[in-house]
Amino acid sequence: MAGGSRSGDDDDLITDINVTPLVDVVLVLLIILMVTATAIVSKTIPMELPKAATGEQTPASLAVSIDQNGQLFLDTIPVNTDELRTRVRAARESDENLRAVIAADGRIAHAKVVQVIDILRQERITKFAINVRPEEIGR
Repeated sequence: MAGGSRSGDDDDLITDINVTPLVDVVLVLLIILMVTATAIVSKTIPMELPKAATGEQTPASLAVSIDQNGQLFLDTIPVNTDELRTRVRAARESDENLRAVIAADGRIAHAKVVQVIDILRQERITKFAINVRPEEIGR
């Protein structure tokens, strides 16, 4: 018959396959995988790693935090500037590749952050990062 209509004949072979639903399902699965992968990567999974003679140790890092009141913390332990200097010096002596991550509350004075950076640089820790919260897209 003209126009490609089927007359109910069951003996005809189906020669075309509609792949649109398959593509839709694959795209949805891809989006789910991307969302869950970012959630998994951002968390630490406890595991026992094997030892290797040629393995390299990742550089240690210190977490220096400054709360809204200007209180200093070194790896979540409250410290003053003298204790910070002493502990940073001791950690630097045990690991020359020591790094630091500075997390400061946005409401504190800029001078307090500069003071912490100055202490780190005086103790020869020149590799440091400032921790920030990513800005939302679309603002």
